[in-house]
Order: sequence, then C-alpha cells, then structure tokens
Amino acid sequence: MKTFLKSSTSGLTLVAAALALSAPLSVAQAQQKFMTIGTGGVTGVYYAAGGAICRLVNKDRSKHGFRCSVESTGGSVVNINTIKAGELDFGVAQSDVQYNAVHGTKQFEKDGKHSDLRAVFSIHPEPFTALSRKEANIAKFEDFKGKRMNVGNPGSGSRAAMDELLVAMGWKTTDFGLAAELKADEHGAALCDNKIDGFFYGVGHPSANIQDPITTCGAKLVPLTGPAVDKLVKANSYYAKVSIPGGLYAGHPDPTPTYGVLASFVASAKVSDDAVYTLTKAVFENFEEFKKLHPAFGALDPKNMIKDGLSAPLHPGAVKYYKEKGWM
Repeated sequence: MKTFLKSSTSGLTLVAAALALSAPLSVAQAQQKFMTIGTGGVTGVYYAAGGAICRLVNKDRSKHGFRCSVESTGGSVVNINTIKAGELDFGVAQSDVQYNAVHGTKQFEKDGKHSDLRAVFSIHPEPFTALSRKEANIAKFEDFKGKRMNVGNPGSGSRAAMDELLVAMGWKTTDFGLAAELKADEHGAALCDNKIDGFFYGVGHPSANIQDPITTCGAKLVPLTGPAVDKLVKANSYYAKVSIPGGLYAGHPDPTPTYGVLASFVASAKVSDDAVYTLTKAVFENFEEFKKLHPAFGALDPKNMIKDGLSAPLHPGAVKYYKEKGWM
C-alpha cells in the first residue's frame, strides 16, 4: 500500500511538472527583450542617468517584457559610433556631438552623416568644467599654458569640446607641458597624485567626479570665459553660457562662469518603436522619481526635454508617447 501511494504521488508530481512545462509562458516571459544604454565613466552623471532610466524601465518589465542594462563607455562619440554599429540600442551624448554626427562634421567627417541617428529627449545641462590643483595657482584657463593638462580620452565628448576650444584660442595640445588622455574615471586621482595640473570635463553638477578631488586635495574650479568662449557660443547653437552654481562644492561659495551643452539621449532608427516608446514612457510616467535619482535632474522640464539640444529627428517611438501626452 505504501509503495502504491509513493508511486502514485511520484506519478502525480511528474504529471504536474509536465503540465507546468507545457503551459503557456506569460507575455513577459515569452517575449523577454533587451535594451542596452551606453553611458560614460562610472563616476559621471551619464552613468547615473543610464542607471536611473534602466531602473524605471525594469520596474515594469513584467508588463512590457523589456530588460534594460547599462554599459560604462568612453562617452559621447563612442556611444554614437556603437549605436551606429548596432551594438548599443541607446546612448547618452553631448548635444554638440549629436549635432556633429547628424551633419557628418568634425569627429564624424571621415564616416559622413549618421542618417539613422534619432533623438529621444535631452537631459541635464553640462557645463564644461576645468579643475586645477590647488598648488598650480591657476586663476583662468590661459594659466594652464605650459602646465600638465588632461585633455580627455579620444572618443569622449569632452575631448571633442576641448579640441574645439583650443582651435578657438589658437592653441594646440603642444602648448601644454603635457597633454594627457586619461578617461574621466582617472583624472581626479591623477590630479591629487600630482601627475597632472588640471583637467577639462563636460559634466552635470553636482558630480562625484568633481566632488572627490575637491574634497581629497582641495582642487579648484577654474572659470571658462573670454573671447574664445564668446566666439564658440555665438557660432554654435548647441552651446550656451552657463554657471556652475555656488555652494555645491567645498570652498566654492560663488557661481563659476563657464559655457556648456546639454546631455542628450539618442538611439538608432533601427531600434524598434516599441522599445523607444517603452523607455520614454517609463521615464515620463515616473518623472518625479526620475528627477530625484540625481541632483542634476532636479530642474528638468519635459516640454524642454523634447526639443532643446536635439539636432537629430525624434524617434517615432518617442513621438508616439509625446503625442499621447499632448506635448506635440
């Protein structure tokens, strides 16, 4: 009798298991889809932005079936080229780099126009930020002449902007005592270790990347002003004069004047409307939560985000959501 019960129970278990395996999967299980966002260095706001967006997408993945992941990359130019190659779905890019990709200029002159690039929305302002070692006695950008400067890694939006600033000033990288090409994650430690005297970086504020060397070794923000900056802002619609607010960093009670761009969120025309719609909806349906995920997002306004700093055509998946909301 005992043997019969054991056998029957075992048989029922096998039948139940077989039925479970043959049962239809949920929509999300059956259609698990993936999206990847290219960002920047892990201490920058791009990485934080990508992480915030993925968090909001993944919150409802049981409903829409998309799983979002973030990749730390070399920055704007790398992200756009990797999207073009089909190896990333989305990426964060400076508004000037987006403009250059659309028009096939500057960093993209060799490969021509990126006709498949599509804008999704813009994010936070990115003031170009020059930071110096306290002991270097730098009061203005011109004081970096002959000093050891990190000009940024090739493929980053910061490097592209630095090259443009140098042209406007009539300088070359050889005007520095050293022109280092460190990535954003490396320049703060190099500054505090006395390997460089300064660095140039486009980033939203407040940023851990700037906070760390200021706290660790008393690094100083350097204003970016003067005729060269005036010339760049006047000639390029994607640039604007901005200030890094005072009080964000120790020893900097007053605003630091500079100029900058907007961070923008881009994709390829080949990314499905469904994927772009899902991501866009996740951000704007949870917008108050999104704004709290990083201090740089605090003043964002959806109606500006769908038009400011965007040179590429809007992706149809994003347009669909914006029309539903009555924003377009």
